[in-house]
Amino acid sequence: MAGLADVSGKIALVTGASSGIGAALARELARQGAKVALVARRKDRLESIASELTQAGHEARAYACDIRDPDMIASTAAEVRDAWGEVELLINSAGYARHILFVDHDPADIQEMMLTNYMGTVHWIKQVLPAMRERKQGWIVNVSSFAGKIGQADEVAYSASKFAVTGLSEGLSQELAPMGIHVLCVYPTLVRTEMFTPEIMARMPGAAGTFIEADDFARRTLRALAKGRIEAVIPSQMKGPIILNTLFPQWMGRMVGRVKLAALKKAGVNIQ
Repeated sequence: MAGLADVSGKIALVTGASSGIGAALARELARQGAKVALVARRKDRLESIASELTQAGHEARAYACDIRDPDMIASTAAEVRDAWGEVELLINSAGYARHILFVDHDPADIQEMMLTNYMGTVHWIKQVLPAMRERKQGWIVNVSSFAGKIGQADEVAYSASKFAVTGLSEGLSQELAPMGIHVLCVYPTLVRTEMFTPEIMARMPGAAGTFIEADDFARRTLRALAKGRIEAVIPSQMKGPIILNTLFPQWMGRMVGRVKLAALKKAGVNIQ
């Protein structure tokens, strides 16, 4: 299955489009000529971005949707269908993280995180898949995380939810390719978004100088899609730790754990 080199005129849907990576992807798709359905919970922010894009001469519509709710996803998909037709490119970007020790993490929030980060992705794919299969063409981009390749202390539940997205994407890329549907999974490392608050950065000393901008991430993601890649670590220089983790998981786990726990201790987190 070939990648998608030209998104002009394509009907694209981006979840998590009210901020951060999702908003940057929506803007870049619109700039490249796609018709963009922006999906997220925060209606006011969605409408602001949609207005910005339409005023610039692009085609964009805002759809408020809680992706933890399968019924709301189904109704939103129907609205997009009625307005423009079937989604040709789906980008699952919605998600959230918690930097918290597992022992302190409320199980109810862990469940909400899995519903948002993983099941929201599952339900959106289920909505667009029948039409893609019928056309024998479609593109799906799932946003995992560096933490979806290497499990990390202080974000254990987040890592688990993103590992789920990783496994889903790898399996689907094999299963859907004969049907003409291409699946790309992207692994952002440190992308500058509002998610990284001063409180979180205090738990990640040394990370400040390694961020890339969300706009840069969006451009690199669409370039990977154009090349027909099935996965992309962004920025690509972070492939090194992932390769080491695959070859030497025990050693790499000790190294990552040592660095992460030392950072938490320095930030005053009780790790005993």
